[in-house]
Amino acid sequence: MREVSSSIAYEIHSGEMLPLKVARSTKLVVRGGAVWVTRSDDTEDYWLQPGHTLRLRRGERLWLSAEGTARATVAFSVPTRCDERALNWFARMGERFTAWLRGGWRTV
Repeated sequence: MREVSSSIAYEIHSGEMLPLKVARSTKLVVRGGAVWVTRSDDTEDYWLQPGHTLRLRRGERLWLSAEGTARATVAFSVPTRCDERALNWFARMGERFTAWLRGGWRTV
């Protein structure tokens, strides 16, 4: 068995908010209207115009909304297996670094 489709898309209407949890490392691509993205464990928000992309880490939560009169379409594409392993490694290192910053050293 093999994966036939490696992407999924959502349409967001003006004033709607779409909460999501990222199950696998993916890439978000914006089409149609602009999208406001809020990510868990990130102090920055992102205002993405059509054509812009954003790499997402496994396990993070997203809140997406569209503003203006145009509805936005966001597509999530799964990277190749090699790219996914690299992104997951970076995500794990980021989680460890964040834990270290918040909790200090652990005693073993």
